Amino acid sequence: MAFMRTHSNASSGMGVAPDIRDTFLELQMKKAFRYVIFKIEEKQKQVVVEKTGATTESYDDFLASLPENDCRYALYDFDFVTGENVQKSKIFFIAWSPSTSRIRAKMLYSTSKDRIKQELDGFHYEIQATDPTEVDLEVLRERAH
Repeated sequence: MAFMRTHSNASSGMGVAPDIRDTFLELQMKKAFRYVIFKIEEKQKQVVVEKTGATTESYDDFLASLPENDCRYALYDFDFVTGENVQKSKIFFIAWSPSTSRIRAKMLYSTSKDRIKQELDGFHYEIQATDPTEVDLEVLRERAH
């Protein structure tokens, strides 16, 4: 059972829904999803799974799932082929905080990031992004190689 912290003030961060770890393991071990989008449910005072993307979905599908004016956390399972022609996969944790999002949202997501990262132990790279250019597919390619 996942440890849950549910303080209500924004400076202490949010709790994490119990199914988040299981969803991460399904992406990591079973390759059940291409990506997972997480959002903060302020009424529940916790981070929850908002959406999972099928393994057939593209990176463009993933980017289209990130709201233009609101923050999210995301995991993306990036498949690539190395220079030695070996198929590899790296999991990216993305903290999406667009400059157009509300200040309260930015604060909540910022203060809750370490807590969700504890549940997602095992991802390879972290990207903090404030606009789409910072999560361009080329950025992932460069980091993964």
